[in-house]
Amino acid sequence: MHTVVTAKPVLSNELPPDATDVPDWLESALSVPREEGWVQSGGCDIRYFRWGNPKNPGLVLMHGFLAHSRCFAFIAPFLAEDYHVVAFDLSGMGDSGAREEYPDAVRSAEVADVARAAGLFDHAVKPIVIAHSYGGHVALTAMQDQHSLFGGLIICDLMVLRPERLEAYFSSEKPLRSDPSRPNRIYPDYESAKGRFVLSPPQPVNVPSLFDYMAYHSLKEVEGGWTWKFDTSVFQSNFGHEDRMLTQGQVIAGTQGRKAIVYGQDSLLFDDDSAAYIRECGATDIPIVGIPGARHHLMLDEPIAFVSVLRTILAQWGTQAV
Repeated sequence: MHTVVTAKPVLSNELPPDATDVPDWLESALSVPREEGWVQSGGCDIRYFRWGNPKNPGLVLMHGFLAHSRCFAFIAPFLAEDYHVVAFDLSGMGDSGAREEYPDAVRSAEVADVARAAGLFDHAVKPIVIAHSYGGHVALTAMQDQHSLFGGLIICDLMVLRPERLEAYFSSEKPLRSDPSRPNRIYPDYESAKGRFVLSPPQPVNVPSLFDYMAYHSLKEVEGGWTWKFDTSVFQSNFGHEDRMLTQGQVIAGTQGRKAIVYGQDSLLFDDDSAAYIRECGATDIPIVGIPGARHHLMLDEPIAFVSVLRTILAQWGTQAV
């Protein structure tokens, strides 16, 4: 079942009060009119944002693990000049509802349900999915399950390393917290909570106000203080299993449909060797574009370059409004 629960315009740019050195382009982008609402998918309320003219071809923007759709809120306005753009919070994250568990099939259904409820399938041009990190994993599953619904997929810095490099990474990195029974900690005030906010993998960002923005919208005020928006139930997932990630290159190469890859050339999770590895897996016809100076969270490091690359790929695919 997929229904629009509510929809209303968003009037505020939502910059946090402690945002520092806010560039003019960011103020302008966050002031572009957008709509917010909720779509039901499998009985769970899914929060979405929408920009642009519904008469234009559609784009679906998807965030990474424990993140939220606002990581695209300053990217989408640049794409909305030519496209009908929708970004949503995956269930259990951001402002969406939570589930008991999150199998890939449920995640895949969310992509189609949001696109359908937002009217993206009503256009003659099939919508394109643009997905960052874990969102790329979900989007690949959606393309495998129902590739005929979508016009293509742009994967943004999904973790892909050669098997020997991946094994070394897992042996050296602290494992991601995975206990769904342990509740999120409540901090006494916003400053204390924000002080615990880190990107994964840890990295600085080139635009500090974007870090402030992401931290602010990753938290919520509750009784007794502030805590994280994501629900600990999201750790009930098969994502991150080493055996799946060991075959990620083959999965990308074997997934039907038009695909492209964008990555930060200073990323720890996808680099120039990852691009070569994917070619060796058989993906010889996929555009793979690295953004110099960007790390894994490339929209926080080089947002304007990121937009430019996305626009170029979409234009080459011939998906723009006439």
